[in-house]
Amino acid sequence: MSADSGQTGDLVVLGLGDYPEVLALWGRAGLPARPDGRDAPEAFRRQQESGLQRSLGIRVEDQLVAVVVLTHDGRKGWINRLAVDPVHRHRGYARRLVEASERWFNDEIGVEVSAALIHTHNDGSRALFDALGYEEVDVVYVRKLARPGA
Repeated sequence: MSADSGQTGDLVVLGLGDYPEVLALWGRAGLPARPDGRDAPEAFRRQQESGLQRSLGIRVEDQLVAVVVLTHDGRKGWINRLAVDPVHRHRGYARRLVEASERWFNDEIGVEVSAALIHTHNDGSRALFDALGYEEVDVVYVRKLARPGA
């Protein structure tokens, strides 16, 4: 399903059938994945079907070159797993995906806070979100895995 078209690639809503391409793109982009944990095909399916997650991508000549996974909890929208194929970087794809994410959160589901967690060493992502008007918030992120590799 095309959400937006242009000379620089088609913005599309991704479905369950796109999972293998998403996983491959994360690998090309150097984004670690947990294919036996939270990124497993069954987990991806369950998350997509919940209605709390949407995955967007950009296709160029039918190849997936950029992806983002969006989730929300009803109060805050989360921009997750944003990745662009290294061969296709610096073409505005990440910006387009973030802007499309904000439209989904704000206009379609009524969530007014968009957020992302970024590793401190990821200067490219930090610069992108800064340029888009996001503020860095000093927080401590804690987690507990239900099982190793989750």
